[in-house]
Amino acid sequence: MAKGRGGAARRSQRPRGHGAGAKPGAKGAGAGAKKNVAARRVDAAPAAPSAPAGPFRLGVVPGTAPGRWVDRWHERRPNALELVPLAVADQRAALDAGDVDAALVRLPIDREGLHVIALYDEVTVVVVSADSHLTAAEELDAADLSGEVVIVPRDDVLALPLPDWAVTPVFDAPQTTGDAIETVATGVGVVIVPMSLARLHHRRDTEYRPLRAAPASTIALAWPADATTPDVDTFVGIVRGRTANSSR
Repeated sequence: MAKGRGGAARRSQRPRGHGAGAKPGAKGAGAGAKKNVAARRVDAAPAAPSAPAGPFRLGVVPGTAPGRWVDRWHERRPNALELVPLAVADQRAALDAGDVDAALVRLPIDREGLHVIALYDEVTVVVVSADSHLTAAEELDAADLSGEVVIVPRDDVLALPLPDWAVTPVFDAPQTTGDAIETVATGVGVVIVPMSLARLHHRRDTEYRPLRAAPASTIALAWPADATTPDVDTFVGIVRGRTANSSR
């Protein structure tokens, strides 16, 4: 009986706070584990949203209509899109100088150092006064313009060779296409332009008719080859019709 009581007494002298299999220092290890969990929670905290990038600067030459692409841009990018008007004569210089990130340009353009994507062709038209006999036809041939004064403004974008029968104006070339069409409205001469420019400068006292067999004018997207930024890549995808989830 004494032996049994001694065994019970020895068992009762085991240090409190340690169960079977417990090791010294376990309490400290538990504290370290809690610190690690806390650290992981801090690491997993969402990062503060970054400020939107600066505006994407898109150059646009007269006659272009990027509205539908701008709307899609606002659906996909947090930063603004700034439209920068460009004269056709200045479109290459603006890209070289970094005044714009990309531009809707009118071809031809010097492609050295540029990426260029042709987007669409514009019909070439003849702008005439509203009371001109040329309005009787739905379309015109070059021969129909025989004897007409062909006005070529200084900002002409077509650079069409004039036929021998074209009558050269006796006055100085107007500075702009708008000025040339204003002259046509008085009943003097005709102007040959892309359809978008005829629409841009439309007046009640003028009409325009397509010119058959005339070269088309092409609108393209251009940007510096060494500056394909995420913004440029997004806009390229938009004009090519890619959705926000489609891969390149």
